[in-house]
Amino acid sequence: MIRIRQVKVALDCEDKLCDIVAKRLKIASSNILEVHIQKKSLDARRKNDIHYVYEVDVKVKEEGRILKKVFSKDIFLTPKEEYQYPDSGSVSLSSRPVIVGTGPAGLFCAYMLAKAGYHPLIIERGEKVDERVESVMKFWETGVLNPNSNVQFGEGGAGTFSDGKLNTLVKDKYFRGKEVFSIFVEHGAPSEIMYLQKPHIGTDLLRDVVKNIRNSIIRLGGEFLYSTCLTNLVISDQKLVGIEVNHQEIIPCSVLVLAIGHSARDTFSMLYDRGVMMQAKPFAVGVRVQHPQKMIQFSQYGSLDSRLPVADYKLTYTTEKGRGVYSFCMCPGGYVVNASSEEGGLAVNGMSYHDRGSENANSALVVTVGPDDFGHHPLDGVSFQRELEKQAYLAGSGHIPVQLYGDFKDGIFSTSFGEIQPVMKGRYQFSDLKDVLPDYVSSAICEAMPAFGKKITGFDREDTIFAGVESRTSSPVKIIRDDKGEANISGIYPCGEGSGYAGGITTAAMDGIKVSEWIIQKYKPFF
Repeated sequence: MIRIRQVKVALDCEDKLCDIVAKRLKIASSNILEVHIQKKSLDARRKNDIHYVYEVDVKVKEEGRILKKVFSKDIFLTPKEEYQYPDSGSVSLSSRPVIVGTGPAGLFCAYMLAKAGYHPLIIERGEKVDERVESVMKFWETGVLNPNSNVQFGEGGAGTFSDGKLNTLVKDKYFRGKEVFSIFVEHGAPSEIMYLQKPHIGTDLLRDVVKNIRNSIIRLGGEFLYSTCLTNLVISDQKLVGIEVNHQEIIPCSVLVLAIGHSARDTFSMLYDRGVMMQAKPFAVGVRVQHPQKMIQFSQYGSLDSRLPVADYKLTYTTEKGRGVYSFCMCPGGYVVNASSEEGGLAVNGMSYHDRGSENANSALVVTVGPDDFGHHPLDGVSFQRELEKQAYLAGSGHIPVQLYGDFKDGIFSTSFGEIQPVMKGRYQFSDLKDVLPDYVSSAICEAMPAFGKKITGFDREDTIFAGVESRTSSPVKIIRDDKGEANISGIYPCGEGSGYAGGITTAAMDGIKVSEWIIQKYKPFF
């Protein structure tokens, strides 16, 4: 096949893609046998010339002759871009590999191991996704929290209650990312994620995809245990020989994948106490901001043309004191959700359904923090997050604390909303968010907002809704692993976002595949 890059297509000409490609190849459309889209992105840099840019693979008659005539940096023979399984190692396993966590890192590690014949055991502290959804809905309606099954914990991980964004900046020379997308599509995700510049699944579709991956793992010989929490390690001579679950049962284990997620604070503490090497790492904290989605559309595109996709944004700013402020996990047409996982603490996140159909856009507006702010002990970041969430819980009397931006910067307690009405999952209450955030975070946000308003018209409008606290942007710890993927205790494989090696669904899934490769390369399949 022939690959063609930089194929410019007007908004009203997408049905003419084949003709446009034929013109680039200087052939008649009838000579084209197949067209496969590889990439599709929107170029909205000039609002009077918004168009799509495609990259396609084309099957044609007389490929060699045509390619010789039109070959260039943008027209060339389609390269081979396929993920390759590694060869199995020679070391025998005394027990099947155990994976802790069913977020994207754990699920994809388990899927690859199961497919290669390793019959993994996957343990998850939370519930299956359907039961988990019921627990989360009950929490949003009543405030009754299940500490082990919530927006953070349970089958699918924290990403199950998110926008389901799949974009990543990680370089992918081994095509792990392409394999992740292929597995998603095979299990029910929209096929368009294979080529869209900013792919997303949406929380509603992602739930079924998670179930389908679980069922494939079971068919391939894997096993799942739910409501099963890792509570201790059994170690002999710096080697793992077993794990304790739910403070009672011992499971033999010589290979353990820690795909525990960024909110497994009790597990972090247990691992630290057992001598697993880790260190504090930077993350970011702040608030969720809500604006009308139509405002974002008009600012980004200059119109409300229904042919255009739901608009998003990405904003960055550096304060006069050198601290970074940026938007994170932007959810077009989404909801701000109560994402708490501990009693007496409150954290928020953003979530969108596949259609991104709500009235509001939201994103985290966060400020970088690091060990110099909260301490250099490996668990000091955890303590810092907990204190913020405790203050948020108190400020909102257990509900999501909210405040208008204009009141936040002026130090005024909000009493009513403006034109922007909140779109939230979970109860909320007017509060003073400066009582929640450190002064340096509040002042950084106030400094950044006017700058963001120059990039997105209306971003700094007075009735912009702030909700707090956004504290779970990434893991506060990094569990150290060597160049073969193991921690300082042999047999333990830190994995994914919670261990400090990913940020988001795709990068976590890719890291799950990477960890599976290390295990496959060392060990024989387990039968």
